[in-house]
Amino acid sequence: MRQSRAKAIKSGLYVLTIAVIVYVVVYMSTPYMINQPGTAEEIKPMVSIKSGDSEEKGTFMLTTVSVSYANVWMLATARFNKHAEIVRKEPDRNDEEYETQQRYYMSSSQSNAILAAYNKAGVKYDVVSEYVFIVGLSKESQPKGDFHPGDIIRKVNGQPVKQFEDLGALLQDDQPGDQVKLQLERGGKSLDQQVELVEIKAADGGRKAGLGVTVGELRKVQAADQAKEVQFADTRIGGPSAGLMFTLEIYNQLTPGDLSHGYRVAGTGTIAEDGTVGAIGGVQFKIVASDREKAEIFFVPEANYNDAKTKAEEIGSKMKLVPVKKLDDALNYLDSLEPKAS
Repeated sequence: MRQSRAKAIKSGLYVLTIAVIVYVVVYMSTPYMINQPGTAEEIKPMVSIKSGDSEEKGTFMLTTVSVSYANVWMLATARFNKHAEIVRKEPDRNDEEYETQQRYYMSSSQSNAILAAYNKAGVKYDVVSEYVFIVGLSKESQPKGDFHPGDIIRKVNGQPVKQFEDLGALLQDDQPGDQVKLQLERGGKSLDQQVELVEIKAADGGRKAGLGVTVGELRKVQAADQAKEVQFADTRIGGPSAGLMFTLEIYNQLTPGDLSHGYRVAGTGTIAEDGTVGAIGGVQFKIVASDREKAEIFFVPEANYNDAKTKAEEIGSKMKLVPVKKLDDALNYLDSLEPKAS
């Protein structure tokens, strides 16, 4: 009897020990994230224009960085991966805020890509503000309402809010401590609440009343010719760095002929309305991802060129790295190419 009880206790302790080890190694969170090569994905399935020219014998590819919240096992194995980087999480930003911010960056990137392509192709358009939404909660001026990243601010005291200026105008005569009635939209459902305003820092360095949240504005670019409207497929990709490559794909569909000339063209870089290409983070991971997908040309922001070149040489890549400062640099390079032999 005693032996059976002792055996049962040992078995229980063994199972408990295994459960604790599994929890610590697999499920227990750590204050770290792991960055490593993500994907190099063809853009054409993501972008459509009703009257667009579909000719494209090559492909334009956006590139991504894989970002993972690290458990103990991932931390241990990442140290032996020469293409992985361990970084600390930002202590004041939760996962919901991070994901909302990345979606906002992607939306802004797509809008800027449309604007840059329209400007270059001579397409007439209007920019329409659709709504203002909450990106994150202020750390220095704690809000006194029930706010979540992604909430859309529909009305303040019964007045509609569609752009930044609307929100500022509706709160300009209020003082910290005043109550306002908000209509929010969360997950498709309308929410009404009374919110006490808090003191926040104004753009001129002074103080004023506000909600204690950071906000973003969703804008839609509408072509005068509806047949030239750009539609994006819903993707799980976030961040602003696909701007340049989106612009190239959109411009290719807006103009006759094959801009790719039959080549596999990858790249990265933010884009501004005037076609300026901006620097990005994690270019070394994007070089690895593009090389894996057999990219032949890689457009890289000039400020990121040295890091890209170092990584390409390290992995022995044969990709042609082309530094760019503006959209025209990429277009001029593509125009100079002889069509690739089939």
